[in-house]
Amino acid sequence: MTKPDARPQTPLGTRAFSLVELMVTVVIVGVLAGLAIYGVRRYLFNARTAEARAAIGRMGKDAVGAYSREIMSGAQLPTGGTAAVLNRLCVSASQPVPASAGAIKGGKYQSSPSDWNLDTATQGKGFACLRFTMTDPQFFQYDYKSSTDDWAQAGADGTTFDAIARGDLNGDGVLSDFRLSGKLVKAPSGSIEALIAPNIAEINALE
Repeated sequence: MTKPDARPQTPLGTRAFSLVELMVTVVIVGVLAGLAIYGVRRYLFNARTAEARAAIGRMGKDAVGAYSREIMSGAQLPTGGTAAVLNRLCVSASQPVPASAGAIKGGKYQSSPSDWNLDTATQGKGFACLRFTMTDPQFFQYDYKSSTDDWAQAGADGTTFDAIARGDLNGDGVLSDFRLSGKLVKAPSGSIEALIAPNIAEINALE
């Protein structure tokens, strides 16, 4: 004769979760939430870097455009004299915009027209020569550098330039660096052409 089962019978469908099962569930939810937050954060930072890529791409095109503009000496010519047509790259900007990277640390900076026009009085210099400006608040600090600061020599074969964006999206003081380079190269025909690198160099892109 079998003994009756002395254990309490749980009605079907009413079994409760154990403490261990609840703890495992909480841990899993926490891990998934952490992964989601990390993914969303990276997505937001990556979306913000689109500003830097677009801006320095435009700066690179502006540099080539500035070189393509033909200029002549403003000096008077003697009778029977000629004036050669010149092409020059813009030389380095006096300072980046904003001047300090701290101004874009974990936030945006609103520039003024004067930020971009510091070199207006100097021929062939900086953002004024590029005719580059930004009116919207910016996540990045922008700079323009050339391999020579002598505008008279800025049309020589081998002269280089860099359009630069630096950012600190997470505010930790470590800067990202986006850079588009260009160079004057002598063509087989003997003319000198301005060429841009096919890709933007990026360091610490999501910093």
